[in-house]
Parts: sequence; structure tokens; C-alpha cells
Amino acid sequence: MIERSLDKISVGAVLIAAFSCAGCFPALGSLGAALGLGFLGQYEGVMINKLLPIFAGFLLVINMYSWSKHRVHWRGTLSIIPPVAVLATLYPLWKYGWSTYLFYAALTMMVAVSISEVIWPTQTFCETKAAV
Repeated sequence: MIERSLDKISVGAVLIAAFSCAGCFPALGSLGAALGLGFLGQYEGVMINKLLPIFAGFLLVINMYSWSKHRVHWRGTLSIIPPVAVLATLYPLWKYGWSTYLFYAALTMMVAVSISEVIWPTQTFCETKAAV
């Protein structure tokens, strides 16, 4: 239960950090300004360079823990790919023009996986052992 809550908080934090950078991600910047988050633009450097990688890494760790706990491999894979894509976009792939599209796809996938966790929660994997 707590990892599901932390997952939702981390996804929200990653989105808010992405809303703050209109220069890096124009579509998210304009959406953030339309939602009244334009004041975050003055914190753009801190949000993109510090908070976004921290929250993406935190989300990755939480999803890896949840994957090991529930052992639903397809769902675990879908929850691990977006934070890895965000971190890859921020560091080794930043210089390529198509990396912005990868970032948008990763954010969309993060939100979709998070919503699917609310609608269809996973059950804890129980391994039965035969009594000897």
C-alpha cells in the first residue's frame, strides 16, 4: 500500500518538475503555464538538474521493490521502463533531437502505468511450499 502511494507521489513530482522547463519541453511548459504553474519557471535549473533525476531515481527504486514483491513481470517491466527512459533522456541522450519525444513518451507511460495501478491493483505473490 505504501509503495503505491509513493509511486503516485513520485510520478506527480516528475511531472511538476517537467512542467517547470518550458525551454526544454515546450509542450509541458505551455501546459504547466495553462495550469497556473508558470511561477515554476524561475526554478527551472533546480527542477531539471536536481529534482527530476532524484524523483525519477526514487520512482525506479520503488517500482523495482514493488516488482520484486508482486512478481508480475509484464507489469514490473512496464513500470521500470519510464523512469529509465527519463534518466536516459536527461543524461546520455540529451544532445539528440529525438530525446524530447522519448521523454514525452516516458511521462505518458508513467501516468498510464500509475492510473492502471489504481484501476487494476496487483495482488501480492504467494509462493506455497509443500509440507515435507
